[in-house]
Amino acid sequence: MGKITFYEEKKFQGRCYNLSSDCGDLHTYFNRCNSIRVESGAWVVFEKPSFKGFQYVLTPGEYADSQQWMALSDSLKSCRAVKHAYGSAWKLRLYERPDFGGQMLECCDDCPSVYDAYRMREAYSCVVTDGAWVFYDLPNYRGHQYLLERGEYRQHGAWGASSPGVGSFRRITEF
Repeated sequence: MGKITFYEEKKFQGRCYNLSSDCGDLHTYFNRCNSIRVESGAWVVFEKPSFKGFQYVLTPGEYADSQQWMALSDSLKSCRAVKHAYGSAWKLRLYERPDFGGQMLECCDDCPSVYDAYRMREAYSCVVTDGAWVFYDLPNYRGHQYLLERGEYRQHGAWGASSPGVGSFRRITEF
């Protein structure tokens, strides 16, 4: 699986909690989270219990404060290990309409600006055939993050987005 450690204070201070499997409700282990150390695996952490709310994808490394993972608050309530992040192939198909309609792009690499690269302003559906990916609602890997693992996403809401705007995306390659 992997190993992740949550700390209540910045710079790995205060009460901590180690985890090596998915957890749908972290609130009983700590009140807030201001730093994280990911020893192994790729993880997605959520601001709400039951794997809901804003998500942040973390790969091995040290995150001394919540701004390093672009958090909007110090509230983390659930987390799970990223599946399908292993291997050496990444491929996705992005569609401009729901249910895989309209223009389609096939991508195997990171894209810092979907609009600049493909002139696509909105993406309503997606098929991930290989690897795991992070979508961002703004260009240059900024804004809200959405994890997409192998599978079909018929509507943008299926990956957690409230609007169809995909500004950029990247492969999860560190694990």
